[in-house]
Amino acid sequence: MEISAAGRLEVRITAADVGKRVSVRRLAGTEDTAEKFTDTVGVLTSWDSGVLTITRKGGESVRISESSLVAGKVVPAAPARRRGPAATYRELAQVSARGWLPVESERLGEWELRAAVQKVPREARPRGAVVGRRVGFTRRANSVLPLGDPGLPLDAALTAVRRWYGDRGLPAYVQTATGAQGTQELLCSELERRGWTREVTAELWVGALAPVADRADPAGVVLSRTADDAWLARYQRKGVSEVALKVLGSGPSVWFATVPGEGAEPAAIGRCVVDGRWAGFGAVEVDPALRRRGLASVVMAALASRALEEGASAAWLQVETDNAGARALYTGMGFAAHHAYHHYREPALTDDIDDTDDTGRDGSS
Repeated sequence: MEISAAGRLEVRITAADVGKRVSVRRLAGTEDTAEKFTDTVGVLTSWDSGVLTITRKGGESVRISESSLVAGKVVPAAPARRRGPAATYRELAQVSARGWLPVESERLGEWELRAAVQKVPREARPRGAVVGRRVGFTRRANSVLPLGDPGLPLDAALTAVRRWYGDRGLPAYVQTATGAQGTQELLCSELERRGWTREVTAELWVGALAPVADRADPAGVVLSRTADDAWLARYQRKGVSEVALKVLGSGPSVWFATVPGEGAEPAAIGRCVVDGRWAGFGAVEVDPALRRRGLASVVMAALASRALEEGASAAWLQVETDNAGARALYTGMGFAAHHAYHHYREPALTDDIDDTDDTGRDGSS
């Protein structure tokens, strides 16, 4: 914390520092007359009426009374990465978006409105779905990607967003990110102030590609440019629609991996999109009866080897924050979290999106 020449802690931040990364210490209470302090590091997203709001790396907002501050200072926008390929948030956001394309999109300034609507029989719709609304295939393909200025004041931009998705029978979602240089902590704060609800938080991890290829022997893995019936039989989303197939097959260079099983369904599957120096992994799934036998590593090794042949050198993937098995697997492969991403939903609507992002569910295998 900031210490003056006299050896005292000082608060060296003001409301003018909103939008900057700060570190603060506050008095949290007393116990047996001993003072207790709490430190918070994150982006200062507001300072109103004597209350500061700081958004941490994972997207959590912390409200702090100005009167409780004992020290504070502005700190570098993002700590130096200790491992993994260097990349900006904007580069990774664009790469990951190209690897999971919507069926329809439209620009709103530097925002991209994305939709991938599938026709689903009434009896197959999610419980609680609003009558008259349609179902989109994953939030990623049915959300706004805001990578700059929408060209309108925020309230007008959000009105346009809600109208665009409403015209397509979908709820409006905005995908945001926190925890890296150039991410959108301020936008998250503004959405929350307007009643938008954060429904999903996950992380995007990056790592070197070669160690993934070297981790296991890929013999026996079948690679294909298309998701055939066998691959889809193992895929966690059953009854995949034509729209879903378009999203699955989208991207600069898409590969599907299959480890044949003893029955009709494969033992394991995976998907990879090669885009320049990047290879993006997803849909890594293993037969529950065959988990913890290294099949996920085998699938990823086969896909990584093919990506290396196409000139890629770095890898990315998305993993849910509560998927302990996948996080352990990817850590062992040399991946590390780059930033967190979130989906904010417009106020006062029920669920019409069939599921969350297409992250691997069987990372513990």
